[in-house]
Amino acid sequence: MPHHDSLTADCGSCFGLCCVALTFTRSADFAMDKAAGDPCPNLEPEFGCGIHDRLRDKGFSGCTVYDCFGAGQKISQITFAGRDWRSEPGGAKQMFAALPVMRQLHELLWYLTEARSLDVTQELHADLDTALAETGQLTLTDPDTLLTVDVAEQRTRVDVLLQATSRLVRAGVRGKKKDRRGADLMGAKLANADLRGANLRGAYLIAADLRRADLRQADLIGADLRDADVRGADLTACLFLTQSQVNAARGDATTRLAERLSRPAHW
Repeated sequence: MPHHDSLTADCGSCFGLCCVALTFTRSADFAMDKAAGDPCPNLEPEFGCGIHDRLRDKGFSGCTVYDCFGAGQKISQITFAGRDWRSEPGGAKQMFAALPVMRQLHELLWYLTEARSLDVTQELHADLDTALAETGQLTLTDPDTLLTVDVAEQRTRVDVLLQATSRLVRAGVRGKKKDRRGADLMGAKLANADLRGANLRGAYLIAADLRRADLRQADLIGADLRDADVRGADLTACLFLTQSQVNAARGDATTRLAERLSRPAHW
């Protein structure tokens, strides 16, 4: 079974794929426009970022939010066996196309790994093990095969298990649990709210005030936490929270996080 550490970005083992493969649109997140396939001008010859410690000051906060779930190093070191796009430009297009596919598969592995780690999902462990093995195998295929993977189909299969996991976890929370799946909670005043066991799948929590809120056992898969204020919030046992979501929120030293997640440098 994969560990969350292997599903965390290791930029030092990647050939700067997100700095080339992705599109930048001039906005509050990016200081310029950049087409997919064009290297970011801040990308150095050895694939490091020339302004890594000043990204937010330079207008590239979007780069500090992005997380590939370890897909970049998997493509660089395993799928393409250490052959980078600069030394072998003929494979660049295929390498860049592989990034979004691998990222989605690694995201599924992140969720499945979390679900499998929970004692309350004991009845699902066999099915979770199968899904982990199947999804993991897809990430180890050759470049041509990887680009034919039907990620939507795999996501649908996996989501059945993730929803079952959510029901089991949230059932353990006493009292009435809020169902705000897909809800528009942009800018909502939720300071000190008891959101334990809430279903917040796909909820829009952009700029929501979640200071000191209790989100333990809340399902946050796909929730949009951009600029959400989570200072003092308890996120230690919420379900399916990713590093990208954490990076997008506004927290501080009093925000409580699960061990698998890192406190962003900009908090």
